[in-house]
Amino acid sequence: MVKKLVFGAFVSVLMAACAEAPVGPWQLNKAHSLVSFVSTKAVNVSEVHTFTQLRGAVSEAGVADVQIELASVDTLIPIRDERMRELLFETGAFPTASLSAEVDLPGYLALAPGESLQTRQEVVLKLHGESVQMGVDLLVTRVSSDGFVVASLKPVVVNAAAFGLDAGVERLREVAGLSSIGGSVPVSFVLSFARSYQA
Repeated sequence: MVKKLVFGAFVSVLMAACAEAPVGPWQLNKAHSLVSFVSTKAVNVSEVHTFTQLRGAVSEAGVADVQIELASVDTLIPIRDERMRELLFETGAFPTASLSAEVDLPGYLALAPGESLQTRQEVVLKLHGESVQMGVDLLVTRVSSDGFVVASLKPVVVNAAAFGLDAGVERLREVAGLSSIGGSVPVSFVLSFARSYQA
């Protein structure tokens, strides 16, 4: 009976993980993709941080879904990474952030290799239990017949208060003994997608 319960729990977790994985013929190439953000503390000290674990896809219908593992935040200082995970992102309750959009996939694929287009795209950012729609200026480049890259033309400014992160920012400030931590964070990204062929 115990074995059946354990096996059932394992299957449930596996199915949930599969259901959350982005699906589509155009898969995110994690090795050539990057999401970064800039934090500012003590008024004028700014630092660049990244997330190392991303996954995503674009469907045939042009539905794009990119998920960011918040626990993969990399500030180059391990204790700061830990504080961000626990005090700011609260990854135990909110393990991922996601970007979703309905993109003009035919327009992307009409580009010849080496060609680019600039476009403004409405996206939905889900973070810390909140969803916010925003406009993002993008540069889309067809890098080959089987790949394209989507990059932010301008940084996207994410306001901590809009996602209920302002209390976490204050906790970080207190534990680090800082005079201030900025509540608005510029985010930049380069997302590389490659066609996934299936037999």
